[in-house]
Amino acid sequence: MATMLYTHPVFLEHMTPPGHPERPDRLRAIERVLEEDAFTDLVRVEAPEADEQTLTFAHPERHIDKIRTAIPETGIRSIDADTSVSPKSWEAAIRAVGAANAAVDDVFSGKADNVFIAARPPGHHAEKTTAMGFCLFNTAAIAARHAQRKHGAERVAIVDWDVHHGNGTQDIFWDDPSVLYCSTHQMPLYPGTGARDETGAGNIVNAPLSPRTGSDLFREAFRARVLPALDKFKPDLIIISAGFDAHHRDPLAEIYLTEEDFDWATGQLLDRAGKSAGNRLVSLLEGGYDLEGLSSSVSAHVRRMMRG
Repeated sequence: MATMLYTHPVFLEHMTPPGHPERPDRLRAIERVLEEDAFTDLVRVEAPEADEQTLTFAHPERHIDKIRTAIPETGIRSIDADTSVSPKSWEAAIRAVGAANAAVDDVFSGKADNVFIAARPPGHHAEKTTAMGFCLFNTAAIAARHAQRKHGAERVAIVDWDVHHGNGTQDIFWDDPSVLYCSTHQMPLYPGTGARDETGAGNIVNAPLSPRTGSDLFREAFRARVLPALDKFKPDLIIISAGFDAHHRDPLAEIYLTEEDFDWATGQLLDRAGKSAGNRLVSLLEGGYDLEGLSSSVSAHVRRMMRG
């Protein structure tokens, strides 16, 4: 079972204001933990720049141009109250997309069974025409479309366990039954979407969790809502929007998961990928803002991917 890691130094140069939770130290914490001996066999690859045309798989040209023109020559510029850009943000976002697309190529070509992408900015809040929630482009959505257009994937599943609902991914695939979107998330919480009755074309499966939910109820929701949907859909590829802010240490929410929960959920998705998708699974870093909780969760997640 070959597992690959994509990352790049430019991801540290996407700057946010002082005190912002989505900060470069997140990746430094991940880099440190992935240098441990347990990850010696992890195949490490530098994230390439994406073909910018692939951005149009999820966003219209006017959104892409708006982000491009917002990039400042110096300093930090706010797009909204939560989302900002700095001089290297365009390259960081383009390499995040490039890594996701390359990871899709790797799992379809057989270079890897699964891939983890340690990149920032994250992507799952970016709607078709709106950057928000720390996100500029919806990396998971672009990668799903890339799998369909380049590799002929008929059914792509995106499973999002970030503690915040991926409103952007839901927006992009709302009426597209070729993409299954499943999300576990705290509700109520930012961005306010993700109710159970938001079902799109029958391809949207939301499993909202009440504040102070722990392992048992999270796993119950996964078993009752997410896994049956995957079993019925039989995806050709599974993409994980892997946010680790449902960890009990995280400051932005009130879901009390542990590293063992992320190990368990990863194993469940690897099992489904083995059944219908030729083991093809791509995991994209989304949230996770307590450095200890983030690094320990990523460690558990990638170890599980490496075990297969």
